[in-house]
Amino acid sequence: MTKLLLSLHVLASILAVGPITVAASMFPRYAKPPAPGDDGPHDHDLRTAAFLHRICRGYAVVGIAVPVLGLATGAQMGVLGDAWLVASIVLTTIAAALLMSMVLPGQRELLEEGEDLPGAGTGEGAVGTGAGSGALTVAARRSAAARLAMTTGIFNLLWATVVVLMIVRPGSTTGA
Repeated sequence: MTKLLLSLHVLASILAVGPITVAASMFPRYAKPPAPGDDGPHDHDLRTAAFLHRICRGYAVVGIAVPVLGLATGAQMGVLGDAWLVASIVLTTIAAALLMSMVLPGQRELLEEGEDLPGAGTGEGAVGTGAGSGALTVAARRSAAARLAMTTGIFNLLWATVVVLMIVRPGSTTGA
């Protein structure tokens, strides 16, 4: 049973968390409008950003299986009290909270504000005026996209740390 649970836990991690980390990392690039006067090539495309947001949102729901299977595996192995697993649980909780409270809402906000810009989603990168119902200026949207990229980087670093803890397992008897 332990091998089955561990296999399902690893598969769920790869298939659920992997797409979130990639899509969330790519999102700011497509949501960030070009700087005013920037006539060079750019990646601003709100349709792509919206697609990446849907990936993050959808896989976040599926990703709930990762800690559930992890806890079941830990219980089966009798290691729920081990420091490496407790640290992993804490880091996973922080990563999930960051995803739900900052990454997904930040993506949603950039998408909603981007719809107000002329040429939104067309790759034209038009400049917003800041007028209207709380519309962000292009500079504010660029800044928000940069903050979101940083937050996503922290989210990804937390998951990378959890993966390392799962492999190294300090004090384990496997010799790994």
